[in-house]
Amino acid sequence: MSVASANTDEADYKPSDDETFMNPRQLGYFKQKLLDWKDEILRESRETVSHLQKETENHPDLADRASSETDRSLELRTRDRQRKLISKIDEALRRVDDGSYGYCEETGEPIGLARLDARPIAILSLEAQERHERRERVHRDD
Repeated sequence: MSVASANTDEADYKPSDDETFMNPRQLGYFKQKLLDWKDEILRESRETVSHLQKETENHPDLADRASSETDRSLELRTRDRQRKLISKIDEALRRVDDGSYGYCEETGEPIGLARLDARPIAILSLEAQERHERRERVHRDD
């Protein structure tokens, strides 16, 4: 098999339940997915910084200035959320490296592949996450 076709096979690879859970190929898939996601966030962050530096002009109109400040505030809030997301991605990458990735932190059971594919930073199985959210709702209502 040539290197080009091997790379194509890897690009088309999707983890399946027919495989051993968190085999090296699945771990590689999720690690790459996490790294790509982190790179995308960092790229967007650099673009935001560049955009905010260009947007420093004073607006003579009060409405324009208010609109610009609102946009800037929203952008900074989004970047703050993404900064927190990067720390969760880094933690998931550490779990990939130490072999605990893909297993529920509460029960130790495997987290479903579909859940991990949709949310690669998941630390709880779907059932454990639902229990956690129900407890939060109950305590929030108190």
